[in-house]
Amino acid sequence: MAEMVGPRLYSCCNCRNHVALHDDIISKAFQGRNGRAFLFSHAMNVSMGAKEDRNLMTGLHTVADVYCSDCREVLGWKYERAYEESQKYKEGKFILEKSKIVKENW
Repeated sequence: MAEMVGPRLYSCCNCRNHVALHDDIISKAFQGRNGRAFLFSHAMNVSMGAKEDRNLMTGLHTVADVYCSDCREVLGWKYERAYEESQKYKEGKFILEKSKIVKENW
């Protein structure tokens, strides 16, 4: 008899609050402040900080820090605006740092 297993997801490393689904990963080839990061199409149970312009590796972007809604751990950021045409695909997407999230239901 097969066990019922929920979706593979990622949780906050600090409090285990569910923050993203594995199926929402767009790319694992991103760089965060503290190492590798994943680009997600969606995130859940998070809150956003103030929008600010940052010069990132791929140019100028307007971003907002992403916090766990339970413990307020900074998990990454959300791309609000990309100024270069080749980077527009990132708008509305989330960067979650690999060191800040843990796998659940794997």
